[in-house]
Amino acid sequence: MTTELRQLRDAEWDAWYDKLDVAFGGVPDGPERRAWWRSITEVERAFAVRDGAEIVGTGGSFSFGLTVPGGAELAVAGVTLISVQPTHRRRGVLRSMMRHQLADVHERGEALAVLTATEPAIYGRFGYGPATQDLRMTVDTVRLAAPELPGTDGVRLRLVDPVAALAACEEVYGRLVPTRPGMLARRPHWERSGVLDPADERQGAGQLQCVLAEVDGEVRGYARYAVKPDWDHAGPCGTVLLRQVDALDPVAYAALWRYLFGIDLTSSVQVRSRPVDDPLLHMVADQRRCGLGVREALFVRPVDVGAALAARTYQAPVDVVLEVADDVCPWNAGRWRLSGDAKGASCERTTDPAELALSVRELGSAYLGGFALSALAAAGRVREVRPGALATASAAFGSDVAPWLPHGF
Repeated sequence: MTTELRQLRDAEWDAWYDKLDVAFGGVPDGPERRAWWRSITEVERAFAVRDGAEIVGTGGSFSFGLTVPGGAELAVAGVTLISVQPTHRRRGVLRSMMRHQLADVHERGEALAVLTATEPAIYGRFGYGPATQDLRMTVDTVRLAAPELPGTDGVRLRLVDPVAALAACEEVYGRLVPTRPGMLARRPHWERSGVLDPADERQGAGQLQCVLAEVDGEVRGYARYAVKPDWDHAGPCGTVLLRQVDALDPVAYAALWRYLFGIDLTSSVQVRSRPVDDPLLHMVADQRRCGLGVREALFVRPVDVGAALAARTYQAPVDVVLEVADDVCPWNAGRWRLSGDAKGASCERTTDPAELALSVRELGSAYLGGFALSALAAAGRVREVRPGALATASAAFGSDVAPWLPHGF
């Protein structure tokens, strides 16, 4: 097999995206969603693998800013649209694409590549480690009392058109981005991801709704949701399908959840993605009635170990020599001295003896503070060379708030 990997051309986008649809089950996107994907595709970062005239592999990345511990925004490559045609599996197509892409990210000067994985087992061998988790909930709004905080009665709730309120919601979201590792600063057109609502994708739910929480005329939060009606022998038992809920303070957040609990003809609120330390868990009397589930979300891959580790801050003072293994990006392999604290950090090459040994995958998992180095060591993924180094480094890499990816890409 002779294949060629090259940058995508504008005129090829439709044929390229058709191949992506085939690889993901053959169900094409509707015109609204397809047009949105076209609007956000960074063609200069997209590529195709061809076997003769046929496209057999697709891939690309988005340019994001990612909040890292300490609140800084780091330019990252959001890896996406990766597919291989079923006729060309296990022939090295994926491997060639992933290696090509990491080399390109390195040349662009981006210290991290990140992705969400449809099949997580695939990407570990390319150095991507799970770094955040999503909390999923199905909240029983019949048996649980709605959240109450002093001041919630002073919050004005206003039902609005989701598209008309897009700018106000995006302003709230933008103010929250620096407060939590893993959140994404988005390029233009990405804000529309929250209001796409094709009728053929609703699966029995009604149209998208949006409620704003205002205090003294200022928008302090919002929730976007749809209602899926249902009835049983006892009466209505519909579900509120919550897409997003964001707020700038606890009072506005409680007021929004109180509203969601009280929507007529419903008995539960279903939400697919919240941080694992979501405040709602401490606003209700019985967490068991929240139907909790957790899964990994964002995968992180250091592309430039020194730049990535120097870009964040550390919860406790740390001075440690890391022995990093990286078979895909050999420029990362070797020993690095990380020195840092809550004010900043440096990470430089060193010939000093190693104190911790790990692969770039484990470094990615620990990078945002979502997974402790000590836990990875207990799983045999990190090796302590100097006694005491693990405890110090694990504490330093932690985060006060759980990292969270607000949406996929």
